[in-house]
Amino acid sequence: MGATASAPLIPGCAFCAIVAGAAPASVVAADAETLTFLDLRQYHPGHVLVISRRHVADLRAADDATAAAVMVAVARAARAVDQAFHGDGLSIWHSAGAGAGQEVPHLHVHVHPRRLGDELLRVYPRSPARPDRAGLEAYAVRLRLALAGADLPAT
Repeated sequence: MGATASAPLIPGCAFCAIVAGAAPASVVAADAETLTFLDLRQYHPGHVLVISRRHVADLRAADDATAAAVMVAVARAARAVDQAFHGDGLSIWHSAGAGAGQEVPHLHVHVHPRRLGDELLRVYPRSPARPDRAGLEAYAVRLRLALAGADLPAT
């Protein structure tokens, strides 16, 4: 399960150590681009992490091929977790950066079985803003510009 030739590893990165085989993990799936293993924290049994073998900080830093490989592995893991642990649903999440609570700066996606009423991962701690249609369209314009690689005006 060690690193591939195209997978640069970063000293001190916990997930790079797992990719290299230098740290233990309960691996459930592996391919050339990804590794899926059980999270050390099991709020509900079956919580897995899907990581890229190549060290990238988060999804924003991943090239399209890496992002696609991770998402295919996430879909496979989601089906396996659902079949093996029969939850009431699944949460799939990726935190990108400190502001989102990312704890390990290596691309990883959680696949977490859920139970009704478990109150795990409440998305909104309070009611979110609901912009009017013009506000939503303004957000869409900014995103389309960003996708096109245009310089954005300050917000």
